[in-house]
Amino acid sequence: MFDIRKIEATDKPGFYRELLAQAQGLLHGKRDAIANAANLSALIYDAVADLNWAGFYFLKTPGELVLGPFQGKVACVRIPVGKGVCGTAVAEARSQLVADVHAFPGHIACDAASRSEVVVPLIRAGAVLGVLDLDSPSPGRFTAEDQAGFEALAALYVAGSDF
Repeated sequence: MFDIRKIEATDKPGFYRELLAQAQGLLHGKRDAIANAANLSALIYDAVADLNWAGFYFLKTPGELVLGPFQGKVACVRIPVGKGVCGTAVAEARSQLVADVHAFPGHIACDAASRSEVVVPLIRAGAVLGVLDLDSPSPGRFTAEDQAGFEALAALYVAGSDF
């Protein structure tokens, strides 16, 4: 049984170091991509303040993301590559940090309460496999430090999972 510990760090780098350490323990020796995505989204949703959605979308065809494990409200099931924040992250193969999703061209409002978002592509050997998507009801919730923390978590997930 895995025991999630409350993270005591008051600085963001320390917070994300501890969250990454907990994720390493959670995923250690487990290779199933779906099970790992489910547990990692639960860990993130429980540990990171001010989120209303944390989860994964997977690239099932070259042109479409499909909903994977998540925590939060019901979500969009399919997102075309190049559309919305998630589709843009895939098309550009780079993270998207969006302070106000309503100002993002082509934003897809799966949950009208979401105001800011960070999306990290899941990349292995140069190929995008999907995205880790985090939403918040607060505008400007995410910073470059948050983005770096989620990129480290996404890299850990990809390295530790069989696709």
